[in-house]
Amino acid sequence: MSESVDCIVVGAGVVGLAVARRLALAGHEVIILEAADTIGTQTSSRNSEVIHAGLYYPTDSLKAQVCVEGKERLYRYCAIHGVPHKRIGKLIVATNDSQTEALTALRTKATANGVYDLEWKSQAEVKSLEPNIRSVGGLLSPSTGIIDSHSLMLAYQGDAENRGAVIAFNSQVRRGLIEGGKIELFVGKSNGEFAVSANIVVNAAGLGAQSVARNLTGLDPATIPPRYLARGCYFTLSGHNPFSRLIYPVPEPGGLGVHVTVDMSGAVRFGPDVEWVNKIDYRVDPGRAENFYTAIRRYYPSLEDNSLQPGYSGIRPKIAPEGSATGDFLIQGPLEHGVPGLVSMYGIESPGLTASLALADLVAQKLSLPELSHPID
Repeated sequence: MSESVDCIVVGAGVVGLAVARRLALAGHEVIILEAADTIGTQTSSRNSEVIHAGLYYPTDSLKAQVCVEGKERLYRYCAIHGVPHKRIGKLIVATNDSQTEALTALRTKATANGVYDLEWKSQAEVKSLEPNIRSVGGLLSPSTGIIDSHSLMLAYQGDAENRGAVIAFNSQVRRGLIEGGKIELFVGKSNGEFAVSANIVVNAAGLGAQSVARNLTGLDPATIPPRYLARGCYFTLSGHNPFSRLIYPVPEPGGLGVHVTVDMSGAVRFGPDVEWVNKIDYRVDPGRAENFYTAIRRYYPSLEDNSLQPGYSGIRPKIAPEGSATGDFLIQGPLEHGVPGLVSMYGIESPGLTASLALADLVAQKLSLPELSHPID
């Protein structure tokens, strides 16, 4: 007979931890099953560490909704809990006149998404803000920021554990059985396999979400979306930091273009690019730097030769293939797949970190759980 608990969250990335925190704050008994030996080893720690404003996502999309809502909640949470962050803003710059139309469309989309603080900047104004940037003008997003993602995950973990949640590391969900109003999961450990059942299971496994879902006997496989992988590589800049805020080019298909990110220590990294791949592989090919130099010099022409060093890469778990419109998040609850107590989260790429608190509340709504009587961020 398997051990029985109230709630299981599969995956200890930033969204899984936010969900576990939300369930624990509501008084539920929560176990988090994580295949790795620590928190946030994949998408959650291999990104730009940006708090996004919500500019880019299609109007009425789930990404737009939870990003705009989650952004301000995340800023409040960081301030209350001492999570390192900075609201440093970003410039989206046009490098030729033909791109100004794209910026106009971007501002219109941002307004429709509920982002009202974008500011037009002329060529001279961009130059005064960022003397090293070449442009014909740009948009300033003052509500964009940066964050220490690991500190955020530790804070979520601490909140959950303080309310009784437990994380089981090195615990990979191999298969599951939906039967009799319960969901039983069979979990692999170094010393064998154990079974645990729950009334509520949240599949927040990120890159592994489809695999977990396919191995749940009793879940209609037709409800499981395909998974596509887009790798993004980052290169770090040697020498001093010439920027005071984030710098983004006009967006490109599959991503936001090779942009400037400044981390909490002031170090500069460029990326990510977009490379569609068939398997998870985090190696960074130094040869990709050539394309980086070309892309970056369009807006930062004084980038010196041999100043870029291979950094790291991340994999975006997309549910839309290359060449299609940007895929939305897909959050399925009992109304979508017919399994009581199960929520599956697919395609949780950017802006998942920004939206993590809002996504956790959405999971609670999918499970028809009441709102917190004393909501706190």
